[in-house]
Amino acid sequence: MTILALDSSSLSASAAVVRDGALLAQSFQNNGLTHSQTLMPMVEALLQNARLTLAEMDLIAVAHGPGSFTGLRIGVAAANGLAWGLGRPCLGVSSLEAAAQGAAHWGGLVCAVQDARRGEVYNALFSSDGGVLTRLTEDRALPLAALWAEMQKKNPVLVGDGAELCYNERNGAPARLAPPHLRFPGAWGVACLAAAHPDRDKATYAAPVYLRVSGAERERKERPAAGGDSQKGAPAKSASERSVSV
Repeated sequence: MTILALDSSSLSASAAVVRDGALLAQSFQNNGLTHSQTLMPMVEALLQNARLTLAEMDLIAVAHGPGSFTGLRIGVAAANGLAWGLGRPCLGVSSLEAAAQGAAHWGGLVCAVQDARRGEVYNALFSSDGGVLTRLTEDRALPLAALWAEMQKKNPVLVGDGAELCYNERNGAPARLAPPHLRFPGAWGVACLAAAHPDRDKATYAAPVYLRVSGAERERKERPAAGGDSQKGAPAKSASERSVSV
């Protein structure tokens, strides 16, 4: 089976082609450009340089989250579009589990973490033994302080685009920071998970997994309904007062 895998769930973006477990080609960028500028040109150049075609792909796989809201939408939309055009299955996998693949041979506890902003992180824990990862927690969003309260004396290896942030905020707790070439998530990990997925041939559509609402959605829900105060007999707030209360 030949798999085209995409990952734009974090600060970096990557694409890879894996055939029967062997990595044929991979491209990775972490240069600050938006994924809408980099992902599809990366795929096109990757296939061209490897002398491969989209028609040779049996499965399109993508990191469907958690992660950057915009990045997830770009990656998932690209994967679904490619799969639909080719008539191939499209499979979404955990971005955190894909990131953990790079540390599968370290041994011990692997802590995959992405910066979720507002003092929180996206996180999942795995145990690694002989290159095999065993999931210990579901993907979750939690305060960084709560994660380190759980990690005391466990000495995890940290991977993901939030690994350095997590390491710097560990408050003296023992931890290992994976080297940069293993720290950032890559499409190779996405392909590995997709190849082993029991439903890979039945998957038809990937959907983003956000774990929490976006900042814009959160602010919309917190904002008072227009005219709500005046309808209850209270004086209507000025525009400046409304902006302060949001």
